[in-house]
Amino acid sequence: MTMPESFTLDRLPTPIGTALLVTDADGLLRAMDWEDYEPRMKQLLRLHYGVVDLKNERASHELRAALTGYFKGDLDRLAAIRWRVAGTPFQQAVWNALPKIPAGTTLSYGALAAKLKMPKAVRAVGHANGSNPISVVVPCHRLIGAGGSLVKYGGGLERKRWLLQHEGVQIAYDGGATRPAVTQPA
Repeated sequence: MTMPESFTLDRLPTPIGTALLVTDADGLLRAMDWEDYEPRMKQLLRLHYGVVDLKNERASHELRAALTGYFKGDLDRLAAIRWRVAGTPFQQAVWNALPKIPAGTTLSYGALAAKLKMPKAVRAVGHANGSNPISVVVPCHRLIGAGGSLVKYGGGLERKRWLLQHEGVQIAYDGGATRPAVTQPA
């Protein structure tokens, strides 16, 4: 019988809701999601680690300070956060590529698939992006549809819109339609 993974769970207020921070014994971030999506986060943890024991405990001062700094506008603070994820080699490749998309910019799913030298893997990139257990820090919100549409975000499109605007991305609305899009600078 395998022992359950033991992680700690902390809650951090942000301008877009309470963030759930899951860390391991080494203080590495293992998951970050939103309080209103806690069941999904727990499901992703089970998928990646099997049985997980979560105990309420405050995350490190460094992690909390880096995230607070990011939400106050110091976008470079995310790079200081140490994290670790479990997943397939393909998921790992996608998740390790996401932090290389600079804050204030976006990339389409197809462009990321091409960067990974798998141009036909657009849907697989989308699926891996949707399975990302570390929201914001592993910036899945920076991936957009081919036409610039915001498409999906596990934390909801309003949060994705806020995160992108917070990072300086211009969001356009096509005549009040429900599909906002990223505008490229001239």
